[in-house]
Amino acid sequence: MKVRTLIVVAALGALAGCNTTGSGAGTSTPARSGGLLGSLGGGSTSTASSAIIEAMNGGLIKGSIGANLSESERVSALEAEYRALEYTPSGEKVTWKGSGSNSGEVTAAQAYRVGSQDCRQYSHTVFAGGPVGTARGTACRNADGSWTPLT
Repeated sequence: MKVRTLIVVAALGALAGCNTTGSGAGTSTPARSGGLLGSLGGGSTSTASSAIIEAMNGGLIKGSIGANLSESERVSALEAEYRALEYTPSGEKVTWKGSGSNSGEVTAAQAYRVGSQDCRQYSHTVFAGGPVGTARGTACRNADGSWTPLT
């Protein structure tokens, strides 16, 4: 009896890593525990932020929409991109606010699979005192849980 219980518990644990989360029919976002932002709660913010920035390779804000952002605003914007890709259901906005009047929002579409990678299309809109700038792109998850935008 104990062996059967142990097998069932082990099987349920293995299946837990295969879960998806979502809101509504037809929407799913690959579930992740921890990830790069998971270390923000108890670890070094600068280390986690540096890892996010490096993995995101500048994200969508490395283009003209991020030209007028400060370094701290770039970090906030890239963290929002990561949260949208990693944790947020399709179509929901992840917002960020800079120290001044600059802000933005990131929206990711439904995840899809390319080979063995999960990918998502997403958009990032920046409100930086001038004309509103929006950039669109696609990012795919790496084996380590980070996301890399496709160029």
